Amino acid sequence: MDWSTKMRGLVFACLLVSTGSAVDNKTLINPLSAVTTPPALSAAHNGMTVPAVASMTTLSPAQKALLDTCLKPFSGANTTCFYRSQKCANSSRRLPYATGPDNATVVDTAAAFAPSTELWAGLLVFLGILVGAISLAQVFMLIRKRVYKDKDSIASAFDGGGSISGGLTASTIVAQWTWAATLLQSSNVASKYGVSGAFWYASGATIQILLFAMLASQLRVRAPGAKTFLRVIHARFGPKTHIVYVVFAFATNLIVTAMLMTGGAAVANALIKNCPVVLASVMVAAIVACHTLIGGMGALFYVSYCCSAIILVVILYFLTQVFYVGSLTHPGMGSMESVYNAISCLNTPDKYGNKDHSYNTFFSQSGLIFGIINIVGNFGTVFVDQSYWQIAIASKPRQVVYGYLLGGLVWFAVPFGMATSMGLGYQAMSSQAGRPLLTDDDAGRGLVPAIVAQELLGTQGAFLVLVVVILAVVSTASAEVMAVTSIIVHDLYQIYFKPFRRDNDTNCCVLCGKARGRMANPVDKCECISKTKCKDCYYDDVTRTQRKHTVPPDFKCAIHGDYRRYMEVMDRLKNWCLILCSFALIPLTILLDVLSIQLGWLYGSMGVVVGSAVIPISLSVCWTRLTAEGMIAGAVGGCVAALATWLGLAARNPNGLSASTFYQNTGEDFAMLGGNLVAILGGGLICVIVSYMTEPQMDIHEIWSFTYDIDNPLYPWAEMYQTELGLTDGNKLDNRPTFQSVYSTFKTTSWLAIIVSVSLSIIMVILWPAGMIGGNVFSLSTFTHWINLVTAWTTLAVVFIILAPAVEEVRAAYGAYRTMKMYVDDMASGQQLPTADVGMEKFPDVVTP
Repeated sequence: MDWSTKMRGLVFACLLVSTGSAVDNKTLINPLSAVTTPPALSAAHNGMTVPAVASMTTLSPAQKALLDTCLKPFSGANTTCFYRSQKCANSSRRLPYATGPDNATVVDTAAAFAPSTELWAGLLVFLGILVGAISLAQVFMLIRKRVYKDKDSIASAFDGGGSISGGLTASTIVAQWTWAATLLQSSNVASKYGVSGAFWYASGATIQILLFAMLASQLRVRAPGAKTFLRVIHARFGPKTHIVYVVFAFATNLIVTAMLMTGGAAVANALIKNCPVVLASVMVAAIVACHTLIGGMGALFYVSYCCSAIILVVILYFLTQVFYVGSLTHPGMGSMESVYNAISCLNTPDKYGNKDHSYNTFFSQSGLIFGIINIVGNFGTVFVDQSYWQIAIASKPRQVVYGYLLGGLVWFAVPFGMATSMGLGYQAMSSQAGRPLLTDDDAGRGLVPAIVAQELLGTQGAFLVLVVVILAVVSTASAEVMAVTSIIVHDLYQIYFKPFRRDNDTNCCVLCGKARGRMANPVDKCECISKTKCKDCYYDDVTRTQRKHTVPPDFKCAIHGDYRRYMEVMDRLKNWCLILCSFALIPLTILLDVLSIQLGWLYGSMGVVVGSAVIPISLSVCWTRLTAEGMIAGAVGGCVAALATWLGLAARNPNGLSASTFYQNTGEDFAMLGGNLVAILGGGLICVIVSYMTEPQMDIHEIWSFTYDIDNPLYPWAEMYQTELGLTDGNKLDNRPTFQSVYSTFKTTSWLAIIVSVSLSIIMVILWPAGMIGGNVFSLSTFTHWINLVTAWTTLAVVFIILAPAVEEVRAAYGAYRTMKMYVDDMASGQQLPTADVGMEKFPDVVTP
């Protein structure tokens, strides 16, 4: 740089010092280099610290030279230079600057985000997704009715038939675990911490799904008839403990739904011109209500399959656009070398603690802290959320383990690919633009993917971001609505409000009231059979199907008639709950918008509130020594301790917990970390200690016999498992297999879940990052290999999520069709009586006796 340029830079610095302020939050710019010089510069640049500029005469020659090269600092409290050198500053794209005082040029530190999608186009996106979701729900119902001969009942509404394939389970997990925050917040984290941010978001939220495979398999072995995890808690520990965990379950659903709607509303409002939050929330509620009301849990599986496939394909497209395909609007994008060079020109803020102030390093103190918060906090939103247990309930043990393990590995590609492409792309574009593209508030709202897509691809990019965010919101919101409805129906109405038999003993048949199983007297023993093998129920189904009037005839079956009427009442309750819960999303979204709660704050605080219930719930499906007192003390005590720790650490910051700084101070990394750690570890420790100090309410050798009593007498769980267990009369309600026989059958599956999930979790959060943290800042070669790894992982995820569920569903449907055809042929030849499984439409001449 020549002396004239240096002198002009020093003159502008002196002008800033003399004025001591900037106008309208704008910073003065060197007109030649188009870079900022702050009023007071205290920067760390390449290992050297520059003191605040009080007087130019107090600077040493080395500090003056550093001031000249530290040209574009971050605004506010961030004191690290924006660029690493004058060469980087000179290579930035020139932006249109305005003229400020003393003929100096001025520029906002970040431009306001402007939406690019017209309102009518945004509404078409919502309507298209609505029509698609309804169509998929109708397709599911048609397949289940024509191929599997299912009846539309509350039993299938919450488990999709109970035999969902592993591939479809995996795709549902991917869609359900892909929140709006997954797409938005992961990109924001990567834009702050660099490559480590993308990795920590992905790995820190993947291990919960992998480890949940263990609990899912245990639930299917130890309580195969349970429709919610809360029914297990009720069977083991009684009403008091059950109510406590119902509250925690509802709190989890509320927090997750709040994050979904906050992110979705922010993106819709930011990307669609003149789109009010109310309109976006109404459209989401309509989509959720329509397809869940039509197809229940089964429709959710089909919708989730399409959502996960589209989301992953779009992420792969973003990766190729940022790192592989040239851009006309951004010549500096589209190749790994150009992106690497642009990012390498930038410094990270001091407070993040990145090695050499680089975005291209795994060594990031704030990134590591976020990773720990992410790991701890996300356990609560999986293990305490009924929607993930509901996926397990819809599958058999082997399919559950296969689905959760592969689903976790496939989901890893979602934040890994999205954050790497959009987060690093954001910093590369900021480097080329000469300033951050967004304000901190806009970045906190989750608009990093939106600005990158819009800048790189124009209206098409903004449209794609809008589509994937809406799909993420719809798929997960549908699951949350189904989870809340399931709890209301099975855990409140069926247990407390209106049970079928209020004084029924768990050892007695719910249909006839007689004893069964281990406590049964041979003289007066239950002899009921399932609806599947009941001839009277078959005739009832035929009569109701062939009716000519709107009102269906009453059930005539003496065994199942009363209970089927009771189930119809529950089915109507389910429908009303789905509608009310879906449209409750509207006032919730409006309230969150009025409060202006940021997505990042919600994401970090969720573990503080519900994390204390994680370990007690996990132990409830595998530890016989656990007691009701331990369950309550662990959840409540851990939550109180976590809240006290969180607020106490936040109160130590400037201005404490005052209204003006509450969100800022409680959102600090160490406050969040302390609260999350105390929640999950404190809750587990209290639970175990209190359990050893108290006595179990029942014989530990009989515990799983009580959970085996949780059943649907119309479709008993033994009938579903009769092929795996080798049962010949699983349709008899009294013929229930023992725990040992079921455990022995699925022992290999259970151990496989434990070994694989734990091994993969150790690799993802310990071995892999440990190997990367020890390295230096990424070279171009290392960066290229890293991006190729991200792309390869995402590509494999796309191939699996598209092909595996489709192939398995087609094969299962073909097998069911052949089985039904054999039944029909046998009955046509008079070899067996017609049953409800065969299909009433095949026997039009059958009449009610």
